[in-house]
Amino acid sequence: AHESFEDPEIAALMNGAFVCIKVDREERPDLDAIYMGAVQAMNGHGGWPMTVFLTPDGEPFYAGTYFPPEDRHGLPGFPRLLQGMAEAWAERRDEVLQQGGRIAATIAGQSSFAASRDPLSADVLSNALSQLTRAFDREWGGFGPAPKFPQPMTFEFLLRMDARGHPGALEMVTTTLDRMVFGGIYDQLGGGFHRYSTDGKWLVPHFEKML
Repeated sequence: AHESFEDPEIAALMNGAFVCIKVDREERPDLDAIYMGAVQAMNGHGGWPMTVFLTPDGEPFYAGTYFPPEDRHGLPGFPRLLQGMAEAWAERRDEVLQQGGRIAATIAGQSSFAASRDPLSADVLSNALSQLTRAFDREWGGFGPAPKFPQPMTFEFLLRMDARGHPGALEMVTTTLDRMVFGGIYDQLGGGFHRYSTDGKWLVPHFEKML
């Protein structure tokens, strides 16, 4: 995020077309949880840094995680994204407001569900494994396009599915971990893993380590 926010041209775009608010998720976990729900609803996954575009009523109409300062690895550059959002608000405001209302309703619906105490069925587990298999990058490991995040809970699930005899589950874990340990996301000098990789090959890390 710093590489974009500290760029004078990007800062000018942000301040010229938007009311910019930076939220510390450690101080406001309530807001983080609400808008992370929007990111996940729109993208199927979440993460940080988190960028959310809101209507004046606070309803999210577009959201994502990492956006590079220029077009990179199939991701739109942050300046192009800002221009697109500003144009959408100026030229298609009714559509934007409708989108915000739909996403807000989705988030409200998610928060109304109570956690089930029933054990997960075999069908639910198999469907989850199938979705991960479809998203798996067989060459470079990980799931989906860049940016790629370490996903320890996903690895734990796959190891449990391997123990149940599901073929291919272990390969997704070992391939991903092998690519990570030999990639730039692993700190070859200080040890440990950086927060995520900005590219799909685990080569270009986001230089931050989360405790």
